[in-house]
Amino acid sequence: MTVISYADSALSLLPPVVAIVLAILTRRVLLSLGVGILLGSLLLTDFNVANTASYLGDRAVKLFWADGALNSWNVYILGFLVLLGMITALITVSGAARAFAEWARQRIRCKRDAKLLTIFLGCVVFIDDYFNSLVVGSVSRPLTDRYYISRAKLAYLLDSTAAPVCVISPVSSWGAYIIALIGGILATHGMSEMGHLNVFIEMIPMNFYAIFALLLLICVALFGLDVGPMRTHEQNAQKGELWDPAKTPPGADADLPEADTGKIAGLFLPIGTLVVATVYFMVSSGAAVLEEKGLAFDLIKAFENTNVSESLFFGALVGLAMTLAMVLKQGVEKKLILQGITAGAKSMLPAIWILLFAWTIAAVIGQLETGKFMASLATGNIPFALLPAVMFILAGLTAFATGTSWGTFGIMLPIAADMAMGSHSAMMLPMLASVLAGAVFGDHCSPISDTTILSSTGASCPHIDHVVTQLPYAVIVALLSLAGYVVMGFTESVLAGLATCSVLFVLSVIYLKIKAGSR
Repeated sequence: MTVISYADSALSLLPPVVAIVLAILTRRVLLSLGVGILLGSLLLTDFNVANTASYLGDRAVKLFWADGALNSWNVYILGFLVLLGMITALITVSGAARAFAEWARQRIRCKRDAKLLTIFLGCVVFIDDYFNSLVVGSVSRPLTDRYYISRAKLAYLLDSTAAPVCVISPVSSWGAYIIALIGGILATHGMSEMGHLNVFIEMIPMNFYAIFALLLLICVALFGLDVGPMRTHEQNAQKGELWDPAKTPPGADADLPEADTGKIAGLFLPIGTLVVATVYFMVSSGAAVLEEKGLAFDLIKAFENTNVSESLFFGALVGLAMTLAMVLKQGVEKKLILQGITAGAKSMLPAIWILLFAWTIAAVIGQLETGKFMASLATGNIPFALLPAVMFILAGLTAFATGTSWGTFGIMLPIAADMAMGSHSAMMLPMLASVLAGAVFGDHCSPISDTTILSSTGASCPHIDHVVTQLPYAVIVALLSLAGYVVMGFTESVLAGLATCSVLFVLSVIYLKIKAGSR
């Protein structure tokens, strides 16, 4: 089927703009992406209804079957997400998180240690942000309550480890989703030879917001940098008011039942097995490719040639097997095990739908050549060096309005890639990284963000209290990140951007320390 090119037409802007505006107005990402896909398909087929239906059908089929073979990349990624949901649900059912809470409560001796343990667990439990917020919240809440740490502070600790850690971890639901999107974008621009995992890893030091949000969190825990509304909540906590008594905190208990016989090994062994198995499959699949090419084994080359989606899927299979083995050995009722498996699989359906729609709109936007048209306008008015900073702001606004990082990734990453390829291809990775960073920033500030809501739930903190107390910290990190993207854009140096952020970060910590000490 012949499709029409809109590289030189403003009409190419229509589908992504409509998708973004609808997402802001309706806060329904799937509907917004769906309308954008439909409008883009109509444009590509010159509004021929029959051809549009045929085009959409072809795009839907290609999600699972392309070029006469199974689209293994997509299928494995979707399978990984389903298996991940099962693992997290079974860990909850086993009562392992509750067991660890009891174990840790006997060993933590001061307020600072309780906060640092929460941060540590947030960094360790990185496979999924939902799992992170709820599990780490349930583990840490008894400890933070014991040392009179406000629920608002706990919610901040949870939220500022969940998304920032997941967005820079390839072995996570976020990492799999982002790598999948990047893979589609690279294929669209004829860059399939670039290793998807390698590209993702290269982008990690460019994600200034995620890096410095974590560093600021550690400084807040170490130095007691309580400013703004957070200061009030911490002062009240010292009086025994862990949350505002006039408000009802959300319940933090999961819907799934928890066994009373859980062991702490039931939390760490499944996660450790998942990580180790996935790394093994990444190395072995990359080594197999090197062997086919007649090249000697090299660890870095193996990672560059690895099959990420297949490795994630089989790593999750091994992780699920370990989880099942431990739950069965524990003697959990089979009825509860089945309930956990079913609930875990269902919990990933929203993510799967968003991913399918995001893959589709990425392909549509690529065929419309929207980015090339935007780049032709931007290069005439905005220096290409400012594009990473501009994309950071736009992604932040979109994520704030829609309450979803994943939806923002799906909408903004293809546009950023197209703009980079149409103006200065060397800016591709910085622009993609700035979208990831901006989306996490907007997610942190948004009261309708699922991660923000789950962090409030995991901490059993009144939701708006969490949003208000976290906002000053998020804005500080966003401002220094924005400066870093401006410097990186003009110098085309990641180190220069990091250095700028580092200097501003130190100055910010000193300022916060002075403010916190002036009470």
